[in-house]
Amino acid sequence: MSPTIVTVTVTVTVTVTVMTDALFRQDAYLRQSKGIVVAHADRGVVLDQAVFYPTGGGQPGDRGRLTWEGGAMEVVNTLKADADDIALVPADGDALPPIGVQVSQTLDWDLRARHMRMHTALHLLSVIIPLPVTGGQIGAEKSRLDFAMEDPPEDKQALEDALNTLIARDLEVSERWITDAELAANPGLVKTMSVQPPKGAGRVRLVRIGKGDEQIDLQPCGGTHVARSSEIGRIRFGKVEKKSRLNRRFSIHLDD
Repeated sequence: MSPTIVTVTVTVTVTVTVMTDALFRQDAYLRQSKGIVVAHADRGVVLDQAVFYPTGGGQPGDRGRLTWEGGAMEVVNTLKADADDIALVPADGDALPPIGVQVSQTLDWDLRARHMRMHTALHLLSVIIPLPVTGGQIGAEKSRLDFAMEDPPEDKQALEDALNTLIARDLEVSERWITDAELAANPGLVKTMSVQPPKGAGRVRLVRIGKGDEQIDLQPCGGTHVARSSEIGRIRFGKVEKKSRLNRRFSIHLDD
């Protein structure tokens, strides 16, 4: 009797996690790029690479538009998703691009540019007011930093003038990376009391304002910034508000 040969086909499903490549970290001035849709997450559409900055560190998420053959989607917000993924939030009722399709990303550049100018200005504000920062928020029209400050400033106009003097120096804004251990050994780099820089990835990004002998600020930050301080333009102060006995809020506006 001849032996019976049985062929068995086994299907193995392999799940591969693809983390979004954050193109804005490589070039904060990048306005357009291609991308491949890799997932439809709970919070939005996930691409293999994104020019859109997700909400974090007091900086709002970017807005813009995705287009693909036969479709388009407005991006009304950008959020962090699982792991290091970035989720692009669609406008209500917009169809989502199919998984696997290539899309064109177009950033709302006017909004991003204002956030970059404001974010860099807040770093400089922390230079002219060398006190612990207890909170902050970046906006296109108004931004703020809260300081551990018991008494009101003696001369608010002098502080505004000092901030604009730093801006006008046209200081270079750059970045460098250090290890988690280096940050732990230099706790003075962290100015914010309410938000700590992300740790656990092995390295931390530092944003430096000024170069060499002109360096005036160096602190952990994952946000987007202008390349030179002069791009901020003139800043004007809003209200200085007393939020608690040991906390005062300084608001700033772009003067254009």
